Amino acid sequence: MTTIYLVRHCEAMGNINRIFQGHTDEEISENGRMQLERLAERFRGIHLDAVYSSPLKRAYHTAEAVNRYHRLPIHTDGRLMEINGGHWEEKPWEALPELYPSEWEDWSERPWRFEAKGGEPMREVYRRMAEALTDIAAAHPGEAVAAASHGCAIRNALCWASGRPIERLLEIPWCDNTAVTVLEFQEGRPVIRLANDNGHLDEELSTLSKQSWWRE
Repeated sequence: MTTIYLVRHCEAMGNINRIFQGHTDEEISENGRMQLERLAERFRGIHLDAVYSSPLKRAYHTAEAVNRYHRLPIHTDGRLMEINGGHWEEKPWEALPELYPSEWEDWSERPWRFEAKGGEPMREVYRRMAEALTDIAAAHPGEAVAAASHGCAIRNALCWASGRPIERLLEIPWCDNTAVTVLEFQEGRPVIRLANDNGHLDEELSTLSKQSWWRE
């Protein structure tokens, strides 16, 4: 059995400025740095054999925090990146419904159909996250691995890991910054042991506690 700790990146400037940051390589916020301190302590006593990360800075800094007391090599894997938002990149979230009404309707109501012009289909995110996690598990049989990724990417991963097709993506909630999901792979198939847990964060450090969009 292989255990994968799938961790969402810490708070970045795009999260607090509410812009679409997808492949945009935003710096992390001061609150994000404090989140990483808590995350590092959470992982201090957890055995790890390998650490993976999306190459984007906000995820890589998160992988470094997870790895602080383990000092393992960090392997980057582009398949763990956030969705490429095409012409949505760096646009304010509040402007998107007016700028791209049909795409916004898909994002909000039929995300499995979403694809911004110049960007990546949501179905591709679902496919590549499933592929990446399956490959990582196969490369580390019987081991424990941490992987730092992104909100939309992890949402797709949880949809897949729960046995749902992408058409049921709306059933999967969004996760907080630095939230931890635990997947156990048995014979190549994942079982979700923990989903989107942010128990290491006080309310004042939680990003989602200060925002309401995810409840809508």
